[in-house]
Amino acid sequence: MGNRVERFEDLIAWQKARLLRANVGQVTREAVFRRDPSMADQMRRAARSIMANIAEGFEKHSRPEFHRFLTIAQGSCGELRSDLYAALDDGLIDRGRFDNIYSMCSEVSRIIAGLRASVRRRTIA
Repeated sequence: MGNRVERFEDLIAWQKARLLRANVGQVTREAVFRRDPSMADQMRRAARSIMANIAEGFEKHSRPEFHRFLTIAQGSCGELRSDLYAALDDGLIDRGRFDNIYSMCSEVSRIIAGLRASVRRRTIA
């Protein structure tokens, strides 16, 4: 079994969430975000929550708990996408960066959704 997941770091969802968090961190450290530090902080916390909940759920070693934490992580993806719109509307982020991070966030959400479905199937089966 070459593709067995041994650690949360092996999960593509966590790897992509880590990249997303790094991109959000980079953008929110730009000078324009000094106009709204609470928005920068909120976006960073939402991005960090995605990867943290994937990891925490995996480490519970319980499929129902993992599924629950994946649900929370996916909710944080929605929160981040909403925050991106607010940042765009407030002129804190340009359209190109918005599109890039939004796309990354949507991808992470889709991957988490697939992982949730897999975990749920294995829990029921």
